Amino acid sequence: MLDQIWPQVWELRNAAKADHIEMEVIKLDVLNEIDRTKALSIEIGVLFNNAGIMESGPMVEIPMTVFRSVFETNVFAALELAQGFARAMAKRGAGRIVWTSSVAGLVKVPFDGAYAASKHAVEGICSAMREELKPYGVQVVTVNPGAFRTGFNDTGMESMDQWWGQDERVVAHWPVRALDRQHDPDEMIEAIIDVIEATDPPYRTVRPASAEEMVRKEQAEIWDRRA
Repeated sequence: MLDQIWPQVWELRNAAKADHIEMEVIKLDVLNEIDRTKALSIEIGVLFNNAGIMESGPMVEIPMTVFRSVFETNVFAALELAQGFARAMAKRGAGRIVWTSSVAGLVKVPFDGAYAASKHAVEGICSAMREELKPYGVQVVTVNPGAFRTGFNDTGMESMDQWWGQDERVVAHWPVRALDRQHDPDEMIEAIIDVIEATDPPYRTVRPASAEEMVRKEQAEIWDRRA
């Protein structure tokens, strides 16, 4: 089990010990080369690639430093970690890589374009990696969460207020998104566990069900979309 900061490592170790669960827990900040090297020294059967950040704001105004930071975590660091584990898995002839993508990687998301772009990139990486590693016994799949009550969406949508000045805006502020209608994260957690444990998991798992319906509808409609 890999955690980003030492307090999380300590907390998880204690929780596992209290429940009499044998578990190795190490620190992993995916942006830290030393942490990545340490993680890659461990042989694993499944990589759940879950590190990610969200930075919101309109595409015409989001600072490039902010945009790049999203890709550094969500795409480049995640891919570097996946590459390292994938090489070892391919040599063994077995393994599974589960990428956390997003519903945002499948549809348009105004005022959250940086995050959506990073997840569209993840979708492209996964589809290629799946075909490349399949002959070597390594499975590559995605899980695509919608809006769940974890705090991730709330802080992500608030992040634009850190840099987007009231008097400097080129476009009008996006109306406050209805974050009060987010779903119970247990639904996504159960789906992720199923994907990790299944013998032959689906390539893509979208939750909640209403989000899957929305994705299918929008992807069908895009062929008739006009400028």
